[in-house]
Amino acid sequence: MAMMDEPVNVREGEELDSRKVETFIRDSLQYQDGEFFIKQYPSGFSNLTYMVKAGNREMVLRRPPFGKKAKTAHDMSREYKILSALHPVFPLAPKPLLYSEDPEIMGCPFYVMERIPGIILRKNLPKEMTLRPEDARSLCENMIRCLNTLHTIDYRKIGLDTLGKPEGYVRRQVEGWSARYRDARTDDAPDFEKVMAWLHEKMPAETDRPGIVHNDFKLDNVVLNPADPKEIKGILDWEMATIGDPLMDLGGSLAYWVDRDDSEEHQLMRLLPTTEKGMMTRKELVAFYRQVSGRKIETMDYYFCFGLFKLAGIAQQIYYRYYHGQTKDKRFAMLIGAVMILEKVASKVIEKSDL
Repeated sequence: MAMMDEPVNVREGEELDSRKVETFIRDSLQYQDGEFFIKQYPSGFSNLTYMVKAGNREMVLRRPPFGKKAKTAHDMSREYKILSALHPVFPLAPKPLLYSEDPEIMGCPFYVMERIPGIILRKNLPKEMTLRPEDARSLCENMIRCLNTLHTIDYRKIGLDTLGKPEGYVRRQVEGWSARYRDARTDDAPDFEKVMAWLHEKMPAETDRPGIVHNDFKLDNVVLNPADPKEIKGILDWEMATIGDPLMDLGGSLAYWVDRDDSEEHQLMRLLPTTEKGMMTRKELVAFYRQVSGRKIETMDYYFCFGLFKLAGIAQQIYYRYYHGQTKDKRFAMLIGAVMILEKVASKVIEKSDL
């Protein structure tokens, strides 16, 4: 496994018209030097991400996936607007460069942003990488500090007050993801009805400190400095960012975080190196967030359970496309197993909760 996250040849069925993309980028940026080519980043299950290189200049192009898409998902103009407002005050967000809705280029809206080179962690550490336990803990602390910094940005001051409505945010999230899950459910998927009922019944009070929430804040959306892997250079994938309850954001992060002492079945869900020596546990992450944010957190059971359910909803929506033959990406076939495990983990959270 290479240290740096590198693109590969474009997957079958996800090719772009290189000539049209090249003309648009060269004309828009007035950059005519060097060879032009497009490759694709193989990871990720949502928006498609390509590396575009013109001479020595490297950029990243983002476009929606092919096939069935949720009505409110994959809004390229929204993502571009977020980055345009956020980058000047939160430079860990990539700098956006170009946006287009011209259907003649690739048949859908897309945007181009700066590439932030660095290490992106996957399931296991790259073999060339050494992360001492004390550095692993520092990385966790830096992640939480970045998340809290994002949550405390004055979103009104930077023009993102129309990005979302903080009032009723939790209810809209629960009701929206419940509807999306039911709409995307296939015959082989669990119904999640008990989990959805609990989330409706135990809904917490409105937060008095809303903020910008990333909504997909996890280790493989974090770019690390190759010279010092505990240092964070960038935060990627802003497609689901909005204004809402920051504890829902933290709960979403916890859904991806597998502890060393989690059950064997839960361990099957591990996609990130969160069990490495020195990595914080979910409980420790919450305690550190409470410390740096000063927020009152009585219990994270609700937010963690919702994070698991939302993750299942995302996986099920993607699996739906594979199930109905709308994508040839064979990685999607395994997602039904993940949905089943997430239902069991969420149910156990409910069983043990004192809410």
